[in-house]
Amino acid sequence: MNDIMSAGLHRLWKERLVSKLNPFPGMKHIDMAGGTGDVAFRILDTIKRKRGRPMHDHHDDFQVLTQIYVCDINSNMLNVGKKRAMERGVGEDKSLLWLEEDAEALHFGDNSMDGYTIAFGIRNVTHIVKALAEAYRLLKPGGRFLCLELTRMEIPVLKYLYGFYSFTIIPAVGKPVTGDPDSYQYLIESIRCFPAQETFASMTAEAGFKKVEYENILELGGVVANHSGLK
Repeated sequence: MNDIMSAGLHRLWKERLVSKLNPFPGMKHIDMAGGTGDVAFRILDTIKRKRGRPMHDHHDDFQVLTQIYVCDINSNMLNVGKKRAMERGVGEDKSLLWLEEDAEALHFGDNSMDGYTIAFGIRNVTHIVKALAEAYRLLKPGGRFLCLELTRMEIPVLKYLYGFYSFTIIPAVGKPVTGDPDSYQYLIESIRCFPAQETFASMTAEAGFKKVEYENILELGGVVANHSGLK
């Protein structure tokens, strides 16, 4: 679905998200709405490279020290991620922990995480303010919050073109691929309802985060933005 929505660009966007996170060995991190493992695998790969270790080397305490919690409210998505982990040869890696969790009520202690990421998931949360409060609660002081999300176009001409692409092209292409055009329709509607970049940045600051900023990864008014803040 992400491939059709973004024409495959979501991979580059997630790479940029992980680059801004700057993962490090021994970190405790939560990737929310990350059931497929896309972001978690990139974080693990980055940490392994920093240690100069191949992905299959498990002969030290790395897996105990580094903990990447892949959390999703959808157990089916978690099963997809676990299957992909096996295919990548990291299915038994104890650094990856797969948990069914609700972004609005996470089962983690206060000040327990070094980082929190959520990619293309927060717009599907019922109460965004609660999700932001939970992210702030569980992060350690100095912990980083990163949110990658599709946004609305603001420039009129591009807004019209993007709307036509979203409501006409994407459902038409998605139907033969998945047989479920309604899911794409829902996704497009959820993008329209999601707060504009400035508004979401204000919500993030109101949750308590400092140095809040956002970056339009595709210029000309949006399409996708990377939001960040520090506790």
